[in-house]
Amino acid sequence: MGVSYSSLMTVSRHQAVTTVIVAPPEGLCLDFVNTRYWRGSPVPTDELTSFPPLLGWLKAKSGVDETLLKSADAQSKTEPAKAEDLLSEAISLREALHRLFAAAATDRPLLAADFIVVNSALAEAPPRRKLASADGGWEVSWSSVSMPALLASVLWSAADLLLARNDRRIRQCANEKCRFLFIDESKNGTRRWCDMSSCGNRAKARRHLLKKKQA
Repeated sequence: MGVSYSSLMTVSRHQAVTTVIVAPPEGLCLDFVNTRYWRGSPVPTDELTSFPPLLGWLKAKSGVDETLLKSADAQSKTEPAKAEDLLSEAISLREALHRLFAAAATDRPLLAADFIVVNSALAEAPPRRKLASADGGWEVSWSSVSMPALLASVLWSAADLLLARNDRRIRQCANEKCRFLFIDESKNGTRRWCDMSSCGNRAKARRHLLKKKQA
C-alpha cells in the first residue's frame, strides 16, 4: 500500500474538502523538467506543446487527484484562454526548476529569481497536512483550477530535492546536445549519461570512430 498526503483544499467561501495526493517520488520534479529534452540541440523537443499533453503527463506521472484533472479538462474546453495561461505558468515553473537543478548539477550558484518562482507556486499549492493511505480520499468537486494545485506533487518533489541537493548526486547528461537531468544512484557515483543505450553508446561510437581515424 502506498503513502499519500491528505491536503485541505478550499473549494468555495463556505465549503472545504479533503483530497489525497500520492506522495511524489524524489525525481518527479526532474521528470517534469525533462519534458523538454535535447536542450543542447538547435531545436529542443518539447512534450508540453499544449494543455492536453500537460494533463496527460500529470495523469501518467503526478498522482494528482483524478477529479481535478477532469475539472481542468472541462474548463480548458470552455475557457481556452485560461488553459493557455495555466500552460504558460507550468512552463515558466518548469524552466525555473531546470535552471535551479542544472546549476546544482554543475556546481553553479542557484539564482534567487528562480527560487521566487518556485516559492510563489509552493505558497499556493495544497499543503501536506498528514499521511494517509493512498487508497483513501474523497470525491471532490472543484470550483477552480490552478497551476499550483495541478503541479502540487511536482512542487513538493522539487522542494524536497532542492533541500537535499548537497547530499544527492544531481547530474546532467554529458552529451552536450542532450543535457537531461537525473539523480545519480550508481554505487560509485560516476554515472555520466542519461542512458547508456542512447547517449552513452553514442559517445562510445564517437570514441571508437576517432581511434580509427587516428590509427
